Amino acid sequence: MSYRPTNYHWLAIMSDWYQHYQQPGTIHAMRRPPQNLETTTLPDYLTDEQRAIITAGFEHAVITAVAGSGKTSTLAWRIRYLLQQGHDPARMLVLMFNRAARVDFEHKLQEVTRHLTLATPEIRTYHAMGLRLYKRFVREGFLPGFSDKILTDQEISYQAWQLTRRLAPEDLADEIRRNKKDFVETAVNFIDLVKTTLSPVDIVFEELGYSDKHRYLIDLFHSFEQWRKSQSRISYADMLYEPVMAIHQNPPLQRLVGNKMDLVLVDEYQDTNEIQHLLLRYVAGDRARVTVVGDPDQTIYEFRGARPDFILKRFSEEFESPLEQTLSYTFRYGHQVALLANHLICHNTGRKNVLCHSHPTTPATDITLHQHENDSDVVFKLLQPMDEETLGSTAILFRVWSQSVPIELKLLARQVPYRIDAGKGALFSREVQAITSLLMVVSGRIRNLPDDDRLEFARQLLRFPHVGLKEPELEQLARFLAGFGEGWHERLLAMDFDALAPMAAKKLRKLGETLAQLERFKGSVADLISRYAEETELYEGIRSLALTHETADERIETIRGFRLYLSGLDVSVDAALEHLKALKKQAGENRRGGALLSTIHRTKGLEWSTVILPGLQEKYLPYSPRAQDDPKAFLESERRLLYVAMTRTRNQLHLITRPFSENRHLDGDQGPSRFMDELCFPLSREFGHWLDKHATDSAATLTATVPLTSTGLRYANLQGVTLQTSAEATIEETTPLWARPRLSHAIFGPGSVTGEDERSFEVAFDNGDTLNFSKKSAHLYFTAMSSRA
Repeated sequence: MSYRPTNYHWLAIMSDWYQHYQQPGTIHAMRRPPQNLETTTLPDYLTDEQRAIITAGFEHAVITAVAGSGKTSTLAWRIRYLLQQGHDPARMLVLMFNRAARVDFEHKLQEVTRHLTLATPEIRTYHAMGLRLYKRFVREGFLPGFSDKILTDQEISYQAWQLTRRLAPEDLADEIRRNKKDFVETAVNFIDLVKTTLSPVDIVFEELGYSDKHRYLIDLFHSFEQWRKSQSRISYADMLYEPVMAIHQNPPLQRLVGNKMDLVLVDEYQDTNEIQHLLLRYVAGDRARVTVVGDPDQTIYEFRGARPDFILKRFSEEFESPLEQTLSYTFRYGHQVALLANHLICHNTGRKNVLCHSHPTTPATDITLHQHENDSDVVFKLLQPMDEETLGSTAILFRVWSQSVPIELKLLARQVPYRIDAGKGALFSREVQAITSLLMVVSGRIRNLPDDDRLEFARQLLRFPHVGLKEPELEQLARFLAGFGEGWHERLLAMDFDALAPMAAKKLRKLGETLAQLERFKGSVADLISRYAEETELYEGIRSLALTHETADERIETIRGFRLYLSGLDVSVDAALEHLKALKKQAGENRRGGALLSTIHRTKGLEWSTVILPGLQEKYLPYSPRAQDDPKAFLESERRLLYVAMTRTRNQLHLITRPFSENRHLDGDQGPSRFMDELCFPLSREFGHWLDKHATDSAATLTATVPLTSTGLRYANLQGVTLQTSAEATIEETTPLWARPRLSHAIFGPGSVTGEDERSFEVAFDNGDTLNFSKKSAHLYFTAMSSRA
């Protein structure tokens, strides 16, 4: 569904969607409560921006609040101010995104109103409000009753598993049994995503980009809903989905829920999905004045249905002429990080033109750029000298979990304390376990093991990559091999291949030949893994069976990360097995404290004294888009992800990237991320460090040793200082050619880059042609035309 209609069409759409929608310009100003004669006293520490928000008139407002801007305190003082002006707290609705945010805001509101004899409004989460409406609609007869026992994650997963087994096509049956967790997670996420929008389930399926063989998910959704309703059960997603659908389909309910509130305030609006937005619209009606707060630059949950479009456009289109306000000061990080973040995010077009800047009271934050071939070595050197307290306030953040594998193993080996989410430890991943099984077999160590242990090794080996047998046949073969303490390659090569399906016969023969080649392998364990992957076409096998593009990449990169760690040891198979045994014992021990290893998506809203960001290379940031992704929108989303990661720090930020090789054009995804050039690191560090030292000297002038940028000059203007340079006006851009917006081809002339995948990119030329080109040979034909912003 498109949300970019003309104003005329938009009014028609709104009138159709909302039966009692009132067009802009026809809404009468609401009568303001009598003003309190006593002037509200505000704390001296509040900024002018905060004061303007707190004392604003009673009207719609959209507030853009940068990371670490103190918005919770500001909103609490705003509520206090309105209460002192005589507004009825019973007519105020404050919506928070989750329970933790609600509790935090309740505490802050109590703190700023504790000396007043004022009742305060109720603070609710979206789900709490939705559940209240749900129960009301049941009483009114618009929705059927439901059990008070809300569906648990386990119950939903069980039903998803049963329906997946029943509805998925036969050719996926074996893969489903092998990868139960992935299929269940995909089904559960799909059900939840459908319930974030009014769009029909088949439209949601197409937008998510699943292949046709997974079209069973559409029937799975309908079957799940049929089961759920037959049991009179609801999930947390239904607390919002069912009431909003009921309101949407029943005009009497729009009159029932709307126009009851004078004020609605919503936090974290950048993470709003369509269902949440519609609920706000229905509840507000024509009466309530609505204030939404958020930061479009921090929209990173699109995979959950969130879209920055709601705070950037939809709100202003549906709520007449909102007051646009800003909280641009950050109290979390210093000038150096602020400059990095601004330089990066200003390349996005889907955002407010807001520049975050460090408040004078904010301590300095140091930034360091590490250009190194091995992220693990850098991380270890940074963590090694830290004491227990410093480690506990340090986070290593990844784009994807597979990046953590070599780093975690390095920390384990060097006994550096760390924390990682349950189930994410490298040694307990199925890829590492499969490689361990391979090493046990080729080293001959299975000889003295009991049959049950050998059986598990056989199962893992026959699925790494999968040999193409159906599950009962694979189990039978695994049990057969487990009966022998050696010579598995001989047993495989002695099979009657003519009795097997051609593909299974080919794979089993190749597995037997590969095991024969690797028996008593004398080289390094890293070389053995590479040989095995090449001979068995391991990565191709993983890609062919993976549920999604992302799942395949994660599995393959986990293997590569494990191999990278082992290559640093430069040990034999036997030595590697002894090393892994010791690491596994250590990993199984209870550990408290230590540095946190996590993904960027899991750390939204959190902060640490020190943040380390490894993997700033084309391979991970930006991540490879899917074929159906809008290249421009995807790149902006990845840029927001890095922005969020960098702004989690308070005192130190470490960025780890790769140095360029002698032949840059051959670096591919191993080269530095295109975002590294956008960060303008030299200027951000030099200017930011200078501001740290001259915070009180507003008339000072810095003559930088590096070229300037428009963003740097804007920042200087905000700080009231003069920024000039002794360097040349131009900067050599190091981003890949295909990452530039405009290119010139030696034959076809100028054109715009419209898309890319792992190996190629697409250019729409000004002459009307649209062609694909290899990334490896781009330097031979193209020159950049992009200008620096």
